[in-house]
Amino acid sequence: MISKLKRRKRRLKKTRSKIKQLKVNRLSVYRSSNHIYAQITSPLDNTVIVSSSTLEADVKTSLKDSSTGNINAAKVVGESIAKKAKKAKVEVVAFDRSGYLYHGRIKALAESARENGLQF
Repeated sequence: MISKLKRRKRRLKKTRSKIKQLKVNRLSVYRSSNHIYAQITSPLDNTVIVSSSTLEADVKTSLKDSSTGNINAAKVVGESIAKKAKKAKVEVVAFDRSGYLYHGRIKALAESARENGLQF
């Protein structure tokens, strides 16, 4: 039986290899049990263009005493990363879900980023 981590790593490798072929900016997501993080990296030199997470002060204030590890927090982070990307003149990205299933917090972040102007 294959463990959860090995299945996630397998999905991660397939996704990243496809994104490397596309040669576009990558919106990468990491989720822990308490927080969610998102960053957009350049395809050429893997530098971080913009990033956002539930640890940032502006995201925490918009959550209003809510938990940082739920769908509402993911929506706020998606909105924040999309606004920062617009300021950095990034409009098209490839969504790298880091092997996580497209469900729950990952889905909420992606849909929120799309609604606020990112295309992927």
